[in-house]
Amino acid sequence: MPERKPLDQLPELTRPELRRYSRHLVLPEVTLQGQRRLKAARVLLVGTGGLGSPMALYLAAAGVGTLGLVDFDAVDESNLQRQILHGTGDVGRPKVKSAEAAIHEVNPHVQVVLHETRLTSENALEILADYEVVADGTDNFPTRYLVNDACVLLGKPNVYGSVFRFEGQASVFCTPGGPCYRCLYPEPPPPGTVPSCAEGGVLGVLPGLIGMIQATEVVKLILGVGESLAGRLLLYDALEMGFRTLQLRRDPRCPACGDHPTLKHLIDYEAFCGELSADAAEGALTAAELKQRLAGGEPLLLLDVREPFEAEIAQLPGSRLIPLNDLPARITELDSAGAIVAYCHHGLRSASACAFLRSAGFRRVFNLSGGIDAWAAHVDPEMARY
Repeated sequence: MPERKPLDQLPELTRPELRRYSRHLVLPEVTLQGQRRLKAARVLLVGTGGLGSPMALYLAAAGVGTLGLVDFDAVDESNLQRQILHGTGDVGRPKVKSAEAAIHEVNPHVQVVLHETRLTSENALEILADYEVVADGTDNFPTRYLVNDACVLLGKPNVYGSVFRFEGQASVFCTPGGPCYRCLYPEPPPPGTVPSCAEGGVLGVLPGLIGMIQATEVVKLILGVGESLAGRLLLYDALEMGFRTLQLRRDPRCPACGDHPTLKHLIDYEAFCGELSADAAEGALTAAELKQRLAGGEPLLLLDVREPFEAEIAQLPGSRLIPLNDLPARITELDSAGAIVAYCHHGLRSASACAFLRSAGFRRVFNLSGGIDAWAAHVDPEMARY
């Protein structure tokens, strides 16, 4: 739990702040002293995307005194469907800079600390050490395990959230006696089995709801009120508009937070999660290389492993559409002696397709690195991008 500072060490509220937070001050669970605790609090948001956006805005509005932002990415047009910290004019701008401006527009009294870097095993402990609460708004498994392990080692609560398509999760990990993320997911899923939001999609409003739940848990931890999600996993299904709660327990055998922990330092999380890299995949072709081969008349079968509704948006001419999940049942439609170039949206599903085809005896299999999005960006700018 966050350190409870003595009242005489809490900052006073200015008159403008008293007016701004008046609806908090009349809550018996908050009062003047609770608002001073919020002003004294230091919260780190890992990620300023779909989940980080509502967390940043609502924590700033609530009067959290210091917000740290960790992100290394720039605003992309595809972010704007859900990442409400950023606007059309921010495209191409570093996300932390865009987020800082939006936070100060909501509340100029908040101090914003920017960490414009990728969170890694080398810098995580140093960055997290300066904050009382960590809120995980990441979208990939290596960083989730990294944040969890750093929070366990530092004794920091980890307010967790994740979203995918129409479903979301939220919990609070790494509290005294409570479970950590590894207690829920001891091992990461096999590489390529869980598509990213870029590959699988996400309902635009979904991160808003999960991010607000995370922000609520952060405020409750700082104030020391209510019952947190520690020891519980909140599941949300937007299509059914339903919530479920699962009870979680600390695993005494957990290598991070168990009775005899073996995790003493941060590890290589990319290797631990076995992340597939479309760029590093065996037989990877860039869009320019594929263009050159096609222009040279090389006989190549272009295998589109996306879903039919994606192919309706854009498709390479002459492609054969076999969605990745259908590939095992339709493998006999392909010539094992011919040269095949598989592609998807960004190259990860097609990397999985290539690995499957090679295991089935196909030898001349190539993956379009960056997928059809790279083709549209570097070869055919008139092609629709999504």
